[in-house]
Amino acid sequence: IVDGDLISKPYIDLTIDIMRRFGILVDNMNYQEFKVPQGVYVSPGDLDIEGDASSASYPLAGAAITGGTVRVEGVGSSSLQGDVQFAEVLRQMGATVSMGEHWIECTGGELKGVDLDLNHIPDAAMTVAILALFAKGTTTIRNIGSWRVKETDRIAALAAELRKVGATVYTDMTSIQVTPPEKLQEAIIETYNDHRMAMCFSLVALGGVPVKILDPSCVNKTYPNYFDDFLRLAK
Repeated sequence: IVDGDLISKPYIDLTIDIMRRFGILVDNMNYQEFKVPQGVYVSPGDLDIEGDASSASYPLAGAAITGGTVRVEGVGSSSLQGDVQFAEVLRQMGATVSMGEHWIECTGGELKGVDLDLNHIPDAAMTVAILALFAKGTTTIRNIGSWRVKETDRIAALAAELRKVGATVYTDMTSIQVTPPEKLQEAIIETYNDHRMAMCFSLVALGGVPVKILDPSCVNKTYPNYFDDFLRLAK
């Protein structure tokens, strides 16, 4: 039984789907109560494992920032991962996005600020905060109070580091508002032992301003080869 409004519902959907594939049918009663029957997991045989949609947000955002084109394979329109909906945010900001069942392609365009509730994609929403640096106008990201209890207080951490590169930032307990500077500033970025802080702020360098990322090895938690792949992207 859930007390209050359940956040990050797509992760629940993903878990229930995997359990179904292994023979356990969970009764989801509007995300307020879940009934899990007693049973034995049964092998489904071959099982394809998707790529990580949260990690895909970084190269896709790189294309949006630079005006280039990037295709990410291994995750696409058939995905149950919530962060695959980052592609729709890119569209709303002005990028051109196409999707197949197992791929997403983004081509950059003139980006504009957005005002969105991103409770359903809290990890990829951090990447949106970086895109705000390259968008015309102000971007507001709402209903991301879960950021307060992640690897670090991500609302506070993002606000502090975005201000270092020149952004005007306002926050409350559940939202962040970012207005880009006329010119990005060179900065040394604290990562707060948070892998997503490191990956997000590396994208700032694609705007032509040097940034130094402290403790870059924190990306080992989810994406050990991130900076190798980022170097290929930057070229």
